[in-house]
This record gives sequence, structure tokens and C-alpha cells, in this order.
Amino acid sequence: MSSEKITEDTTITAPAKDAPALVKKIGQTTYIVRVHFSKTSRETMSDKIKRMLKNEIQQM
Repeated sequence: MSSEKITEDTTITAPAKDAPALVKKIGQTTYIVRVHFSKTSRETMSDKIKRMLKNEIQQM
């Protein structure tokens, strides 16, 4: 058996000040999910949802 110690990389880049975040605590673990949007995207959120739904229906 190896006495090798396993560590987790907890390096976090600084988020934008206005970036929305969702925080969920499960047991003793707190999950932080930050949301960001592409500035170069040409598709609206509504268009993306419609496209995803159409793709899902076609796969049925």
C-alpha cells in the first residue's frame, strides 16, 4: 500500500461581480454553480430551448 496523500485542487477563478450563482447545500457539501452567457452568441435563450425541444422530439 502506498502512503500517497490525495488532495483536491480548490483553485477558483474570481467570478464576475454580476454573475448569478445558485447555492445548494447537500449534507456537509455546499455546491456553488455560477451562470454565464456568451457575448458572441447569435441565438436567444428562447430559440435555443425551441431548438433543443425539436431535437428531443425528433429522437423519440
